[in-house]
Amino acid sequence: MDNTMYARLFHMINIAVIWGLIILFILKPGVAHAGAVAGAQLFIHALLPYLLPYIILTQWLLKIPNHTQNIPKWRRFMKAYVLGSFGGFPVGAVTVTAMTKNGELARKHSGLLLAACHAPGPMFIIGFVGTEIFGNIETGWKLLAAIHIANILFFLIAILFLYRKQEMDNIPSRFIQTTIEMPLLEALKESSTVIILVATTVIFFSSLGTVLSNGITSAFTVDMGISKTLALSFFEMTSGVQSATDHFLDLSIFPILIAIIISMNGLSIHMQVFVIAKSCGIPMTPYFVGRIWSIIFVPIIFYFIL
Repeated sequence: MDNTMYARLFHMINIAVIWGLIILFILKPGVAHAGAVAGAQLFIHALLPYLLPYIILTQWLLKIPNHTQNIPKWRRFMKAYVLGSFGGFPVGAVTVTAMTKNGELARKHSGLLLAACHAPGPMFIIGFVGTEIFGNIETGWKLLAAIHIANILFFLIAILFLYRKQEMDNIPSRFIQTTIEMPLLEALKESSTVIILVATTVIFFSSLGTVLSNGITSAFTVDMGISKTLALSFFEMTSGVQSATDHFLDLSIFPILIAIIISMNGLSIHMQVFVIAKSCGIPMTPYFVGRIWSIIFVPIIFYFIL
């Protein structure tokens, strides 16, 4: 089978999936509406208050011109990690993309930092997950520590292996930092674009996950709590966390389950990162490897810390 045949097959599968989902949404309008409402409420309650202020401040800082030309690599890496990984999804992708466009990061470095700076914000983990889900701020801090330990280990191991092969300190010459007259206004403009992207993906995938979980439960003898949590965790992390809380709060493994769901991130967040990173041509392979690493090691590290 040649490339043309593969392309046609892929196109046909896409069309079939889209029409299948359209029909499913038509057949279950109430369920789709309930899922969209739940996604919108979660976005407004759990994401927007924790995400928006930090995105604006991060973008504002990145828009201020840097007049120092020869900044050591470790300082550039530290800047990307602090601004990106502590801002929440998808601030890491926004930060790495902006620094790559400004000429502060090489393309190879940007791929690794895209994976390493991918972390939920401390306001979300401590404020929402720790306080409202776990009912314990200390447990939220421990989960946050596990996430950052896993990310830093991944970056250090990856960079050591890459430096054995080649030196990656060449900054792309095509990215030239320009002077921005009103950095705050530019930060507000770009932040609004990111927020709209986040809201769109969260609401859509929450609705999709709810419809699919309802369909699976109707067609098979599967517990609604299990099917809904699995479907929502795959598509939208925050909705998956909320579903797991509604159905599995009393289980002893509940904290580990939440750690797994947050490590998976969900298709919604992955789509946000892909759209943002694509604008700068950042390689995505390190990101996908980093996600597998996180799914494996974050729950393990969290278990030993807990």
